[in-house]
Amino acid sequence: MATYSKSEIEKIGNTIIFLAERIPDLSKTKLLKLLYLAEEVYARKSHLPFLGLEFQVWQAGPVARDIFIELSDEPNLLKNHIELNKTNEATYIQNKAKFNDDEFNDSELELLNFIVARFGGKSASELVTITHRKNSNWFRVASEKNLLTLFENGLTNSSDEKIDFTREMNEREKEIFTEQKAFNQLVSYINS
Repeated sequence: MATYSKSEIEKIGNTIIFLAERIPDLSKTKLLKLLYLAEEVYARKSHLPFLGLEFQVWQAGPVARDIFIELSDEPNLLKNHIELNKTNEATYIQNKAKFNDDEFNDSELELLNFIVARFGGKSASELVTITHRKNSNWFRVASEKNLLTLFENGLTNSSDEKIDFTREMNEREKEIFTEQKAFNQLVSYINS
């Protein structure tokens, strides 16, 4: 599990609060897909990381392992932000606090509004389909690493293969993205 600074935890937590305040019955699976789509859309648009989460290629699509773990038991990192409501059907996310925009710039707030408007009304299974579409980052990695057959035949449900958000960027855009991610990690290390 990665180490996060207080600022990163606030940003992740408030992103989830933003989504939970605006999307009724926000399930764990739906949230994981929305976080991925937010990261992907922001990387494509601005060539910068949004939350800087690492996403791996799992059977149900790209998953941020740290967030998956956080939502699989009682929240630890996000205990001040969210609580879980577990039913027989799914785990639902509820906010414990009100959204605080201190960690966000205008472009990031615009992104969050776009994610809610474009994907908030879709079901978790529809979002899985979207993240599995051909030519998606998930599909490309799953194909290249011969994971599709393993997933389809139920031989594995996860992998350590990572999504590379810079894959479709030119060299300068990759440099900007990579430098910002390294800077964010340095700040996280210094502040932890």
